[in-house]
Amino acid sequence: MLKSLFVTVFLFSTVIVINAQTAESKALLKRGDALVAHEKYKDAIEQYGKVSRSAGDSYARAIYNTGVCYYELWQTEVAITFYKRAVELKHGNYPRASYSLGVALEDEGRTTEAKQAYEQAINASHGDFGPASYKLGLLEAKAGDLSKAAELFRNAAAREGPHVPASRNNLGVMLARLGFLKEAEKEFAIAVSASDGALLDAAYNLRLCRSLMVSASSAAVKR
Repeated sequence: MLKSLFVTVFLFSTVIVINAQTAESKALLKRGDALVAHEKYKDAIEQYGKVSRSAGDSYARAIYNTGVCYYELWQTEVAITFYKRAVELKHGNYPRASYSLGVALEDEGRTTEAKQAYEQAINASHGDFGPASYKLGLLEAKAGDLSKAAELFRNAAAREGPHVPASRNNLGVMLARLGFLKEAEKEFAIAVSASDGALLDAAYNLRLCRSLMVSASSAAVKR
């Protein structure tokens, strides 16, 4: 009985220690996040660095946030190292970190690696991380694969977020270049509406698309 009691007390104590570590990690993350909000990135890095390696997801988040801080400090290569580490800690299942890694790699001109990072973000989120689809769409459009780019922009546009108006506009551009002016017109109109008219490129593209449609219709009549 006494031995069993000791075991119970030991297990109970272990739970208390784990809960204390979790609370401390969350407090450190919160303090770091508050410093980031005030653009005190070096101080934030110090706070994130205090999160214990045994803190699981909190540690992975601290590593990712540290990468964000280094990126904001224009230390992109260092940021890349931390983003990669965060992804590894989550066994590849960290869409936001993979996306940020892609952005940083793209900044450094490492396009092939950036594509892989965006694809990892998309796969890890089961296609639900819109910004990654948008960024990958831009790269595919630049590479000349209009159909693949259109598919990625369509996927991005279906996910909520500030990337939606630009995704709709770029989808319209791809469709127009593929010869689908009517479908492109619809996307441009949605982009204008979704941005409350703020996306001037979409408004211009809408006018141009309608002008091209009128010209095409007139040419067809003359035949």
